[in-house]
Amino acid sequence: MRHAEEVTFGGGGLDRAEDLRRHPEQLAELPVTTLLLWRGKPLMRDGALHVVEGPGFPDLGHPVLIGRRGEAALFARDVSALAVEGADDAVGAFRDPSRQHHPDLPEGCEFVELRQAMVALSPLEAEIAATAKGVLEWHRTHGYCTNCGAATQPGKAGWMRGCAGCGRMHFPRTDPVVIMLITRGNRVLLGRSPAWPEGFFSCLAGFMEPGETLEAAVRRETWEETGIRVGPVRYLASQPWPFPGSLMLGAQGEAVTDDIEIDPEEIAEAIWLEREELLDVFAGTHSWITPAREGAIAHFLLQNWLADRLD
Repeated sequence: MRHAEEVTFGGGGLDRAEDLRRHPEQLAELPVTTLLLWRGKPLMRDGALHVVEGPGFPDLGHPVLIGRRGEAALFARDVSALAVEGADDAVGAFRDPSRQHHPDLPEGCEFVELRQAMVALSPLEAEIAATAKGVLEWHRTHGYCTNCGAATQPGKAGWMRGCAGCGRMHFPRTDPVVIMLITRGNRVLLGRSPAWPEGFFSCLAGFMEPGETLEAAVRRETWEETGIRVGPVRYLASQPWPFPGSLMLGAQGEAVTDDIEIDPEEIAEAIWLEREELLDVFAGTHSWITPAREGAIAHFLLQNWLADRLD
């Protein structure tokens, strides 16, 4: 797909500076800048990421090298322990419009939910934010060795955790997820997860299993969720999705059956939509369906299908 890297979080060109992870003496010679994240929400100001000079709140979290930005080393730091202003019940919700601030930060700086802000960011800023959120979440949930259970400590500028108990090294991982644009003629298959609001539909998706190809996962997940059989499958594009740590593998599958029979444990609803009806959804004029979240690869795939730009 020629437009694949136009997807949000893709094509930013971040210099990840892997060489500096292995050479702390060189890293120590560079000026330091830091992106702060509170409960996974990056610090923003005037619609852009706000990076602070220096280490930020050095007593909180452990800095993770995100890469080089200009002549400086850019780190990310988890400051979730900060007592911020503006924390409420909306934090962590499906749609989180809340914004938090701290009096020690410059005026106008706020912690913003990345899914709310992602389409406003430049490709580089989006890649930086996704990387920071993903790797900090990995640290939060991998404090103990999966081999012996002992506590682990960060290393390699935050891109490894080492176990003092058995010596094993652990590295950040992402979970591969297939997300599929299932079509049959002029129609597309959409589904709604049980946790989603009424009327919110998107492409079907599911985690890949060990020993499974992308094509097999597309066919299996579509069948499990909707009872639809899929024939030819082709890869389209990918998107890092740090909510909390997935790599979305976008594919198109051609359905060979029509009748939907959902598994209610997997999905709440599934529907076929004609192309013309999906146009109404994207225009915001459909009577009851709302489109997939802007910035998500599902929105990207559906939009390109409507524009006949999948090649």
